[in-house]
Amino acid sequence: MTQTSENVTWLTQEAYNQLRAELEYLSGPARTEIAAKIAAAREEGDLRENGGYHAAKEEQGKQELRVRQLTQLLENAKVGEAPTAEGVVAPGMVVTIAFDGDEDDTETFLLASREYASDAIATYSPQSPLGSGVNGKKVGEFAEYELPNGKAASVKVLAARPYSA
Repeated sequence: MTQTSENVTWLTQEAYNQLRAELEYLSGPARTEIAAKIAAAREEGDLRENGGYHAAKEEQGKQELRVRQLTQLLENAKVGEAPTAEGVVAPGMVVTIAFDGDEDDTETFLLASREYASDAIATYSPQSPLGSGVNGKKVGEFAEYELPNGKAASVKVLAARPYSA
C-alpha cells in the first residue's frame, strides 16, 4: 500500500515493482510504438486535417505525462510493508466509517493512492478531505473533514484493517 508524507511515498515491494515495470514499458517499447504511429500518420499528408496524426500526438502527450508522474513517484518512494496492525487508520487500511455517527449510514473504502484504485473497493487518497480527516484515528474515534461546499462533516471510525488483494 501507499503512505504519503510530505515528499515520500511508501510502497510495498510488489507495488514498486509494478510501477517500475510500467515506467520501463512506457519509456521504451511504448515510445517506439507511438513514434511509429506519428511517422506513419505524417506520411499521409496535410497535418492540419490529419486526425490520425493529431490523435497520435495527443496519445504521446498523455504517455509522456504518465512517464513524468511515475518517475517522480518512484524517485520519492520508500519501499516497506503494508500496515499489519488493526484498529488505527493508515494508508493501506480498509476503513469503515459511519457518517455523523449513524451506524446505519456507513461506507467502507481503501485508504491508498490512486495507483491502487480498482473496481473491487472504493479508494480514497490520504490527501483527500475524508482521507486526511480519518488518517491516524482509532476505531471508535470521530473525525471531521471539510466537504467540497465548505461545510464540515463528521464521521465515526468503525473499523480499520489491513488491505489484502
